[in-house]
Amino acid sequence: MSSSNREASYVALQRSGALEAKARDAWSLAERCRLCPRICGARRVEGQLGRCGGGLLARVAYHGLHFGEEPPINGRGGAGTVFFSGCSLRCSYCQNYQISHQNIGKDFDAGALAATFLELQDKGAHNIDLVTPTHYLPQILDALSRAAGLGLRIPLAYNTSGYETVETLRLLDGVVDIYLADMKYGRGEDAEKLSCAPDYVEVNQRAVLEMHRQVGALKLTEDGVAFRGILIRHLVLPQDLGGTREVLRFIAEKLDRHVPVSLMSQYRPAYRAGETPAMARRITPRQYAAALRLLNRMGLERAYVQRLSSVETGFPDFTRPDPFDWPSERPSGASE
Repeated sequence: MSSSNREASYVALQRSGALEAKARDAWSLAERCRLCPRICGARRVEGQLGRCGGGLLARVAYHGLHFGEEPPINGRGGAGTVFFSGCSLRCSYCQNYQISHQNIGKDFDAGALAATFLELQDKGAHNIDLVTPTHYLPQILDALSRAAGLGLRIPLAYNTSGYETVETLRLLDGVVDIYLADMKYGRGEDAEKLSCAPDYVEVNQRAVLEMHRQVGALKLTEDGVAFRGILIRHLVLPQDLGGTREVLRFIAEKLDRHVPVSLMSQYRPAYRAGETPAMARRITPRQYAAALRLLNRMGLERAYVQRLSSVETGFPDFTRPDPFDWPSERPSGASE
């Protein structure tokens, strides 16, 4: 079946009224905020900012057709990507620090966000690709319910750092079609040093197991476009500060060898990366080759890899109308 003939999971929930109920439950989590593992207690419904930088309205840094995801997410028409500002992690090397740390963006109410989803569908997007969305989950569910009532039907992709609570993820059961989940670290000491999240590994592993329970391994249409399932991303860091072996072992032994892994080579020093001397340089071809050998030894059956040349373009600049409009050619995405 082609992607154009499929109906996203959330459509049936909207028809039954269950999607609105999930939105109300999400707002309850935001009253004294516990949407993410920080559980900061901010009174988000009163406009108080959480540790993530999120308040009452969803802040969006950019939305448009995007070709920087993995091939089954991009397809030919592109992902309908919405980059949300703010983040529950504090990664010192974040290439999107303008939005994750500096909170650049514009506030959207539910109506404006719903209109954005519909606009992306009209432009031919294969999915609605929500990037770093969890701190705005109530607003997203409100907007999704409105948009589904007006004809939105393409899959919802949840593009996350993987730092999620199982309680929040359970609200997404039957809503999200595709999870694009980071597994950033295999060791807690690295997560503490680089992302101020010493509990990242245990939280992340529980979250990924829940995501997999909901949607299974990634499934593709006959034209090669993802319509359901989970894809795991792991960024190879200098001096193995991401714990690549530990991450891949968990996927192989506790998850599913058929879950696709995107093994990313694109690390470059950004933001405050230089404060950690080991992070002040790119990875080497030898380091990436060693990560690929580990992936093969673990028996993981599906992988997306990047050419090291794919990091030669500039960083996204979210002060520009199109943050990805580099002067040079479009960056190379991952290939299977």
